[in-house]
Amino acid sequence: MDETHRAAVAERAARAGGVVARETFRGEIAVETKTDETDVVTVADRDAQQQAVATVCQEFPEDPFLCEEEVAVIGGVDRRDSVPTTGPVWVVDPIDGTANYVRGLRYWATVVAALVDGDPVGVATYLPAQDDIYTAGPESTTKNGEPLRVSDRSDPGTFALGAVGRWPREDGGASLDDLGSRFGDVRRVGSMQATLALVAAGSLEGAVATGTPHPWDSVAGTELVRRAGGTVTDLRGEPWTHDSAGLVASNGRAHDRLLDAVSEPVED
Repeated sequence: MDETHRAAVAERAARAGGVVARETFRGEIAVETKTDETDVVTVADRDAQQQAVATVCQEFPEDPFLCEEEVAVIGGVDRRDSVPTTGPVWVVDPIDGTANYVRGLRYWATVVAALVDGDPVGVATYLPAQDDIYTAGPESTTKNGEPLRVSDRSDPGTFALGAVGRWPREDGGASLDDLGSRFGDVRRVGSMQATLALVAAGSLEGAVATGTPHPWDSVAGTELVRRAGGTVTDLRGEPWTHDSAGLVASNGRAHDRLLDAVSEPVED
C-alpha cells in the first residue's frame, strides 16, 4: 500500500508543479543560463519545483529529494546529490525541456519519481501544455488513465526514433544521419522525459542518449518504457540504471540493431 500511495502522490505532485509552470507558458519570463548558453532556467522552473516538493511534503514530510534546481528553492527539506541505495527519495524535474518552454514549444514536462532502495515505485510525467500525463505504479501504467503500451512495429525501416542530448557525438560514434539511414526517421523532441514517454506510448519506437543523463531527466521515463513492455539498456546492452553511461530505450522488437547502430564507430 505504501508503494501505491507514493505513486499517487508522484502523480499529484507532477500535476501541481505543471500547473504552476503552465501559468507563465508563452508569457513574458526572464531566462537565465547555467552551464552554457543552451542550458537555461527560469523562475517557472523554480516555482514549479517548489510546488511539486511542497505537494510531496504534505504526505511524506521526512523524505529526502533529488531535484534539478538549487537547494534554496526547496527550503529546509533534505536534499541529496545522488540516488541513495537505501530508503526513499523523490526525484523532481520541474520543467524537462526548458529550452522548448522558453520558445513556446509544447514538448516540456513536469516529472516526479518516487524511489525506494534505489528502485522506482511510482512515476509521473506530465506534459501541461498538452494536458497529457503518463504514470506508472504498482497497479497500472497509463496515459491519461488508459493502458500504456509500446509500439508493436518490428521493421526497423518503419521506426521513428527520438535523439536526446548533444549530437554529433564527440566519441566518433553514429551520427543522426547514420541512424536515419538505418531506421525510418529520427526526431529531436527537445525533452528526454517527453521522448521516453512517447516511446512508452508507442508513438516512437526508440530513443537514444549517448551521454550520462541526470536521474531527474531519465528515471521516470525509463520506468514508463519498462512497464509499458519496452527495453532499456546502456550503450553496451546492459540493463540501464540511474548512473549508466548512455541510454537506449526501445519497444524491444529490434533493440540489438539499435544498439549496433549507436555503438558502431563511423568509418572515415
